[in-house]
Amino acid sequence: MELLTQIILDAGRSAVELALFVLLPIMVVMLSLMRILEARGVLDWVVARLAPPLRPAGLTGLGVFAALQINFVSFAAPIATLTMMESRGASDRHLAATLAMVMAMAQANVTFPMAAMGLSFGPALLLSLVGGIVAAAATYHGFGRSLSAAEAKLDETLHHRVADDAKGVLDVINRAGAEAFKISVGSIPMLVLALVAVLALRTSGAIDTLTAALMPLLDALGIDPALILLTLMKYIAGGTAMMGVMDEMLKSGAADVALLNASAGFLIHPLDVAGVAILMSAGPRVARVWKPAALGAIVGIALRSAGHVLLPA
Repeated sequence: MELLTQIILDAGRSAVELALFVLLPIMVVMLSLMRILEARGVLDWVVARLAPPLRPAGLTGLGVFAALQINFVSFAAPIATLTMMESRGASDRHLAATLAMVMAMAQANVTFPMAAMGLSFGPALLLSLVGGIVAAAATYHGFGRSLSAAEAKLDETLHHRVADDAKGVLDVINRAGAEAFKISVGSIPMLVLALVAVLALRTSGAIDTLTAALMPLLDALGIDPALILLTLMKYIAGGTAMMGVMDEMLKSGAADVALLNASAGFLIHPLDVAGVAILMSAGPRVARVWKPAALGAIVGIALRSAGHVLLPA
């Protein structure tokens, strides 16, 4: 019992430090910047110019906005946009393409904190964009081509707050700070549980046993054994849990920055049990198209994974 208590306390300390001293300040700054750009109309300008060239990939103006949200806000931010697309009459085919793009891209609530750990942010952002567009195109023209393309007359107006004066800017910053605090504090339970699981598995020797059993296969494929634990945490508990495990492994020397960068495409995206479940909550039609969207996302993630292995950190 004493050992379990110590594991819980150590995991809780690490989780709170990561959430409050790494995730929170980064999310406050980035969310404030994004919300100010949004309120000033800069994002509207960007979306209006990116939407036409990305239309052949199955992305509408709202789809482009969802891409900006996941890359610069968090993986949960596009949920509201997907709900808006559904309610405004977007076709199932466009919904599937947008959902595939979101599931294939790197979420800001993981990439920004991991940039502080050594992730090369520029290549990660570039590969995220490329992977997301490829995922959308693969879904729209391939996996989702049998879905309905019928859509109502779309209203793609982006409704958001304005910041025309100092009071408006301060209001936007305060709301962004509250949003960042909610994201950061909300991540603590999952981080604690993930780190407790990691420490318990290590203490019991389960990870060493699994690694030893898989070692011949890993050696043949040239895969670092450290990815076993990271992969388990990522695809079962989600990206935030994986981030907490990666932080602990970097501090203990079980992983290094080179591994962090090489595995970023494979580990940083919302295509996991928790992520898919949350994204499907955007609406009934979004939930119905998750299978072709997931297949398209796998194509985008595979491209990102290869890119992170081949590009220098």
